[in-house]
Amino acid sequence: MFEILDYTVPILPRDKPRYVMGLGNPTSLVEAVSHGIDMFDCVLPTRIARNGTALTSEGKLNLRNARFAKDFNSLDPAHDCYVCNNYSRAYLRHLVQSDEILGARLLTWHNLAYLFDVMRGVRQAILEDRYAHFRNEYLAGHDMEFGAI
Repeated sequence: MFEILDYTVPILPRDKPRYVMGLGNPTSLVEAVSHGIDMFDCVLPTRIARNGTALTSEGKLNLRNARFAKDFNSLDPAHDCYVCNNYSRAYLRHLVQSDEILGARLLTWHNLAYLFDVMRGVRQAILEDRYAHFRNEYLAGHDMEFGAI
């Protein structure tokens, strides 16, 4: 994909937004910005939430995993969203395992908040002319596949 972006982005008008559909992996978002992409949309944050998965600073967490049954820690201690501040991994796992719609909604809320925060960091880094450093630091701390832990 990035090879194709390197080919296509230079032939797009410079004064128009550059959009990629279906890109929702946080590491791919950060990388795509370095290739000149401005906008994204994707079902990934809601789809994986419906399946019990959360995007976190530690990677993806599959809350269906039994190890979260008695984990009363915040979903992502490094994140400051409503879900992280109010619900434990154990409670979210209970909701997911019970097929309670609230579980999918809370995980969607968190996943979107997480992606918004990543992109807020991207925008701030661009404004401060330190995007290359931000990109390198973010990608060094995250698997490009945003692998499960």
